[in-house]
Amino acid sequence: MSKLKLTLTMSLDGYVAGPNQSRENPLGEGGMELHEWAFATRSFRDLHDMDGAEETTVDDEHATRWSENVGATIMGRNMFGPIRGPWGDEDWRGWWGDDPPYHTPVFVLTHHAHEPIEMQGGTTFFFVTDGIEAALAHAVEAAQGKDVAIGGGAETARQYLRAGLVDRLAIHVVPQFLGGGERLFGDLDGQPSGYVCTELVSSPAVAHYTFDRA
Repeated sequence: MSKLKLTLTMSLDGYVAGPNQSRENPLGEGGMELHEWAFATRSFRDLHDMDGAEETTVDDEHATRWSENVGATIMGRNMFGPIRGPWGDEDWRGWWGDDPPYHTPVFVLTHHAHEPIEMQGGTTFFFVTDGIEAALAHAVEAAQGKDVAIGGGAETARQYLRAGLVDRLAIHVVPQFLGGGERLFGDLDGQPSGYVCTELVSSPAVAHYTFDRA
C-alpha cells in the first residue's frame, strides 16, 4: 500500500526556503545553502559526474532515500515555477531543465488549469485544480503500489500535515539560521500529532530525523 512521504531540509530556526523566491533564487535567498550537505555526498557528485566524496557516509545514505520506492510525486505550484496567476503564453517547464530528477509522474497543485508537460527521463507534470486529496488520489493510482513523495514547497507540505495525510516525515536539520522565509511547521494549529521518531542520526553537517505515523 502506498505511503505518503515528506522529505525536506530545514534550517535550525525552522525555515525550508529563504525569502524573495525568484528565477535566480528558486529556493529564496540563502535557501540553496541549506542543501550543501546533500551536494557534498557521493551519490550527488556521481550523478553529476563530479570529483570527490569517494566515501559513503550517513549523509549519503539519507540523500538517496528521498526517491526510494517512489512512484509519483506531488508539489505545489511555487515549487514548479515562479509564475503566479494565469499561465499566459509563457512556456515555463520547471526549474530543472529537460530531464528533471523525479522520473515519475508529478502532480502540481494549482488554481489554473494547464495541459500536461512531458519531459525526458520519465517525468510528466500533471496539473491538478481540485485540491490536495484529488492530487493524492491521482498520485496513488499513478504510483502503482509504490510510495508517493511530497516534493515541496512548505505550504503544500503544511496542507498535507494539517489534513493528517502524511505517513512519514524525513527532516534534515542543518546548523544554519536563515532568519526568514518559509517555515515548515508554521500555521499548523499546534505541532503535528500522531508521529514517533523512529530514527535520529547525525553528521557534523546535518541531523537526520525520521518520524513515522504511530
